[in-house]
Amino acid sequence: MKKRIVCGFAGMMLLLGSVSVPVASAMDLEPRQWGHMPLGTNVIGAGYAYTSADIYFDPVMKVEDVKMKMNTAALKYVHSFGLLGKSARVDIAQGYMDGKWTGLLNGSPASVTRSGWSDTIVRVATNLYGAPPLAGKEFAAYRQKTASETIVGTGLAVRLPTGEYMPDKLINLGQNQYVVRPQLGVMHTHKKWTTELTGEVAISSVNDEFYNNSTLKQDPLYIIHAHLAHTFRPGLWLGGSVGYDYGGRSSVDGVTKISRVQDIGWALSLMIPLNRHAGIKTSYLGTRTQESTGFDSDTVSTGVAVAW
Repeated sequence: MKKRIVCGFAGMMLLLGSVSVPVASAMDLEPRQWGHMPLGTNVIGAGYAYTSADIYFDPVMKVEDVKMKMNTAALKYVHSFGLLGKSARVDIAQGYMDGKWTGLLNGSPASVTRSGWSDTIVRVATNLYGAPPLAGKEFAAYRQKTASETIVGTGLAVRLPTGEYMPDKLINLGQNQYVVRPQLGVMHTHKKWTTELTGEVAISSVNDEFYNNSTLKQDPLYIIHAHLAHTFRPGLWLGGSVGYDYGGRSSVDGVTKISRVQDIGWALSLMIPLNRHAGIKTSYLGTRTQESTGFDSDTVSTGVAVAW
């Protein structure tokens, strides 16, 4: 019985560890998105993230030396359920952002601030292989006897255009675009080690209310990220992540004016259990652009999640 309790605790902490704070970054390096969860579990998380970034605009805009400081408060809800005989989950994340941008506009110092809601993110995912749909004692018994497991999952994340957006402003918190991200991931656990690889494609809708009554179109952005985590004891784990994205070349009114996106990213995450149903997660995320335009960012975040 004691082993079953510990195993159930470990599964709950894995679920809590998959709750991250949405941050002001183009790359989302969230580990354990494909972890096995007990059916019918609900998780709510709240957190805070601080981002600092250097932003590089197209020289034609005559905007230089731009720096951003962003504070983000966020809530996230996760629910696990069964779908066509498979384990599945739905995630809903919403942030509130407060940021300041400073730089040179036509050679003169300038600054702007923005506060408001970010775009809402909804993700639905299901396993294709491994991670059978189980709950309660059956879930605990399965996790107890399974020291090594491979999970293959697929998901669809959608960024909804609900954030603060002003068509007459170049800098906004929301994108005023739907962004659909089909995902395919593989996760392998062997004893205390977990490896994970995920590929995504971000497909954006047209923004017909871009700056100065323009129309913005963006090519698909291809994303790949990998994660390695070590569990020290039930609920306590440390993970490292790396990622790369490429593509996303944009055009304004049919003319290609913005270079493609190409970033590398890395992250560290630490999950600390508080009790059987709650945990604290702290993360660092860094990104660097490999193009003449884009941004370099550093984000630190912390959040608490409760499951029932």
